[in-house]
Amino acid sequence: MPAPEAQPPPETEPRSGQAPAAEAHLPVPVAAGPPSLPAPHPVPHRRPWRAALLGLLLLAGAGYLAMPRLLGPEVPAMPVLRGHLVQSVVATGRVENPHRVSVGTQIAGTVAAIPVERGQSVAAGQLLIQLDDREARATAEQAEAALSQAEARIRQIRDLTLPAAEQSLRQADAVLDAARQAYGRTERLQAGGFATPAQLDEARRALFVAEAVARGARLQVENNRPGGTETGLAETTLRQAKATLGVARTRLDYTRIAAPVAGTLIRRDVEPGDAVQPGRVLMLLSPAEPTEIVLQLDERNLGLVRVGQTATVAADAYPDRPFPALLGYVNPGVDATRASVEVRLRVPAPPAFMRQDMTVSADILVAERAGALILPAEALLPGPATLVVRDGHVHRRPLRLGLQGRRGVEVLDGLQEGDLVLPASLAAGLQDGARVRPRTP
Repeated sequence: MPAPEAQPPPETEPRSGQAPAAEAHLPVPVAAGPPSLPAPHPVPHRRPWRAALLGLLLLAGAGYLAMPRLLGPEVPAMPVLRGHLVQSVVATGRVENPHRVSVGTQIAGTVAAIPVERGQSVAAGQLLIQLDDREARATAEQAEAALSQAEARIRQIRDLTLPAAEQSLRQADAVLDAARQAYGRTERLQAGGFATPAQLDEARRALFVAEAVARGARLQVENNRPGGTETGLAETTLRQAKATLGVARTRLDYTRIAAPVAGTLIRRDVEPGDAVQPGRVLMLLSPAEPTEIVLQLDERNLGLVRVGQTATVAADAYPDRPFPALLGYVNPGVDATRASVEVRLRVPAPPAFMRQDMTVSADILVAERAGALILPAEALLPGPATLVVRDGHVHRRPLRLGLQGRRGVEVLDGLQEGDLVLPASLAAGLQDGARVRPRTP
């Protein structure tokens, strides 16, 4: 009878955290017959590449964590490039005409008609208000009659009175000559005893009368000649009549209130039938002249602006529709309360949407340069200076600047084209000479 096969002892599993215990070999009873070989034990499978991979991962993590300390933090950087730089001065202001015309009356009266409406465009000389002109017209006609009378008196002196006086003078001179001759003859006859003293006295009286008549005729001629008394009085009356007529016509013209300049009627405060007095504003007229934009400029920019510079203007109500303007006036004085200077821009071609007192902003082009070395504005530090990266280290570099535009400033000395600079916001966290890793956009 064959011997029973020997069974291996049960394997005991080691506790967690303990090394496996040595296996206990119990004595196996020897069976009769040939001996049997023991069963082979399993050999554990070893994987060495897992340990190597874990080591590499640990080494890479340690290197990644140590890199910022070795090479510095990663920071954004910007290159310094060349380009076209424009420097401008920005200011805000309002739209207004060079002036506004207040329309009123020179005389008291009653409004008869108003042939225009608010918002209407009028030409220079166009009738705006008509006053009742009946009295003024009658006064003008009376003055015209007085003038005609004065002119007739001048013509009468020139064409009638003066020729008659000259004729009377000639007659008086002839009578005077006859009286002188008669007196001479009578004087000789009386001396020869052929005439009585009474005849001589009669001849003398006749001579005196003739001389008086001649003098009167001569005075009459002189008075009626140009520069004489009668002519002077007539000419004075004529001038008075002309002046009176001028006043009457002026008052008549005052009843017709016309537009002094071409423009737009922006206000009307009178209606037909109203009684008006001098000094009251009846209408407000905006002249049709080149539109101006009045700006208050910071006095620090006074040295940059000059007449003739161009500007781009945008209305707050229409920011997407800019239009050109021209700097036409710079106030020589400075407003001490606001530390500002008033400048005026002329708009040769105002857009249709432009309105009086509209708020606008203007960019006045004060300088431009092509091929300028431009430092981004966000990289500028006080001093002026900037943070430049050289060979992985940060250096604070002083600068000499030129034009200052919106997108950057011109560098005249301190940087080269292609240099990498850092934003000014990083200046507080970086020391001069610190290592960094620049990251360009």
